[in-house]
Parts: sequence; C-alpha cells; structure tokens
Amino acid sequence: MLAFGLLLSACAGTSDDDVEGQRRADAPAIARPYPSPSPTLTPPPQLPRGGRTIFPEHRLVGFSGGRGESFGRLGIGDVDERAAEIERLGVSYTTDGRTPLPVFELIAVVAHGSPTDSGLYRTHEPAEVVDQYLAAARRHQSLLVLNIQPGRADFLPDVKAFERWLLEPDVGLALDAEWAVGGRQVPGQVIGSTTGAELDSVAAYLSSLVQAHNLPEKVMIYHQFHTATVAQENALRPHPGVVLVKSIDGVGVPADKIATWNRLTQGLSSHIYTGFKLFFDEDARRGSLMTPAQVLALRPQPSYVLYE
Repeated sequence: MLAFGLLLSACAGTSDDDVEGQRRADAPAIARPYPSPSPTLTPPPQLPRGGRTIFPEHRLVGFSGGRGESFGRLGIGDVDERAAEIERLGVSYTTDGRTPLPVFELIAVVAHGSPTDSGLYRTHEPAEVVDQYLAAARRHQSLLVLNIQPGRADFLPDVKAFERWLLEPDVGLALDAEWAVGGRQVPGQVIGSTTGAELDSVAAYLSSLVQAHNLPEKVMIYHQFHTATVAQENALRPHPGVVLVKSIDGVGVPADKIATWNRLTQGLSSHIYTGFKLFFDEDARRGSLMTPAQVLALRPQPSYVLYE
C-alpha cells in the first residue's frame, strides 16, 4: 500500500504542462535559418575631391586646350606638368573658404575654317584622346570639361555624341558659341552665336543624366565675349543638378577685359555663376596678364578662372 500511495502521489504532482515540456525537450532540435545580411549600400558617386556639390565649396581653376600648342595651354608639353601648374595657380585663388578644384577643359569638338568630311566644318576628337585626358584628370583629382565648338552643327547632337563620358561623375561640359555658325558661314570668318533656348536644351539633357544616374552636380559652362554671342539669354533656366557658368572671354589689356566683364555680367540671372578667361600670350602681347588678385577683385567674383 505504501508503494502504491507513493506512485499516486508522484502522478498527482505531474501536470499536463510538465509532460508537454518534457516532450518538447525530447524532440529533435529544428534548425532555424540565420537572418539575411543587410544589403551593402553603394555610396553615390562624388566629385574628384569629395562631395557632390561644386559651389560654393570650390572655385574652378583650369587650363583649356587640346592636342598641340595651338589649342591652348593644356596641350603644351606634358599634361602632368600642366596639372602641377594648375595646382600652383589654384593656391592664389583659395579665398573665402573656397578650395580650388582643378579643371582640364579639353577641346573635344574642334571647329575648322575649311570643309570637313561631315560638311559641318568641325571634327570630333577620337575616343582615345578623351580617355587619355580623363585618365590624366583622374591622376590629379581634377574635372575634365569637354569643350564643344560645333561649326555648322547644332550643340545638342554634338553633346550627345559624348554621353559615354558625360555619364562619369567627373566630366562636365563647355559650349563655345563663338564657333557655332550658320549653314553658309565659316568658323573664324564670322563670330558665331547661339540662343538661350539652345543652351537650355543642353542643360535639360545634362540634368536628365544627373537625375537618372544619381550623379553629383555637373558643370555646364558657356563662353561669351560679345553681347551678340548669346541671344535671348533669359531662356536659359535653372535645372536640377546642373551648375551654369557664364565665362567671359575677352582678350586685351586689363582695362578692356574688365569693361567686357562689367558689360556681360550686368543683370545676370541669380542661377548663373560667372567665369573669367585669361590668355597667356594674347593678353600679354597687349599689355600684361591680370594677376589673381586683380581677377578676385572683379564683382561678382568669378567662380571659374580659366587660362589658355
């Protein structure tokens, strides 16, 4: 009887929960999958020296040119030596917290004074030349800017021909309307021109590339030395991701260059920055090359300083 009582007592002390718990303990373990790792986010592309905005962080300082000395300072001698020269100049333009961002402005579409195979009085530089200058710009953490001299062509088709490079985060654009002529005109014999609407179409195209590919800001420069070079300039509107720069290009003694600057920057829209171009040979032959201090004394102060 005692043994039977002990057995009943043991059974009475075991609840259903205890039995179920024992069953779970005896059951084989079920392998549980590890949580999926979080996807690695690729950071958006940046400008050569960091960041995704050009102004007001930087002041662009550069040389223009191409293959051969006749195209300007960029094409003289070794391109790495030219990069070092730009760096030295840039030190003089480091003011108001703005750091210099070097620029190689390569003449990628070259206007000619005689007919070309296309009949458009211009040629495109070969891909290997553009690649060469882009590689050099990257060695020196610089922007490559493709200068377009369209001859008898329109700007936008010539710009689109370089889309492969414009999709890169460190490649910008310059439009040289002095070399944009009509269907019966010859570059160099007449001063070319464009319109604000044509410039706007290019800016809209650049903006579409920036937004579709999450690129940092892309600079679009348009060169001008005469009031007639750009007609109805107010048609050039702001576009997301595109920094517009009007570069004043007049050749001459400092007083003449300053007068051209004052005339062409008067009443400029607030969404357009200013640039100033100096010519090592042409300016010096007429007097003297303006110093960085004289350039920085211009108002508005240039955001782009280009030497040829």
